[in-house]
Amino acid sequence: MATQVNPTRMELTRLKKRLVTAVRGHKLLKDKRDEMVRQFMLHIRRNHALRLEVEKALQGVSTRFAMAKAQMGALRISEALLYPARAAVYEVGMHNVMSVDVPTIKFTGGEEATEIPYAFTFTSSSLDNAVVELSALLPKLLELAEVEKTCNLLADEIEKTRRRVNALEYVMIPEMQTNIKFITMKLAENERASTVRLMKAKDMMAAQEAKAQAERAAKRAV
Repeated sequence: MATQVNPTRMELTRLKKRLVTAVRGHKLLKDKRDEMVRQFMLHIRRNHALRLEVEKALQGVSTRFAMAKAQMGALRISEALLYPARAAVYEVGMHNVMSVDVPTIKFTGGEEATEIPYAFTFTSSSLDNAVVELSALLPKLLELAEVEKTCNLLADEIEKTRRRVNALEYVMIPEMQTNIKFITMKLAENERASTVRLMKAKDMMAAQEAKAQAERAAKRAV
């Protein structure tokens, strides 16, 4: 609070420098927050579009699996899917978005990842198509995971930045302004008090000089 600061010119200079830095930092943080919100909205729209696309594709795959289960039975489907699956190859990296490190997942499995790992002899076309479609959907699933994680990280960073902006705007900057005003008023009050003391001392000295002159004049008259 203002009453807890030392009302000196050195403290006033220090507070003014801190205020300039705080105001500049507040503007930079607001700009960062606004840009992160813009990036967040872009990723949210992409996430929404991907999720709709993936959910629609998964719904079709689920329908084909249900048809295959009705045609083949759950046991034969389980036997067919027990064959070793082909490994999915992908690259994981990091990407910087407004000082936030977000993951990047790039599918590199190629066309071989869509091949069926079992023979076609005793399986229905519904199961074959479901497996192919699900394998082909893997790149979209990886992209959806990347976008969703990016949205989560950006949302966390936006919240942290928002708290910093509010702390500067509603706590630190007003407090420093109050302290500067308090010190300025205190220094002005001290300066006025010093001026009054000097004027009073000057009047006293003038009165003493006038008295001394009167005494000397009286002695000469005698």
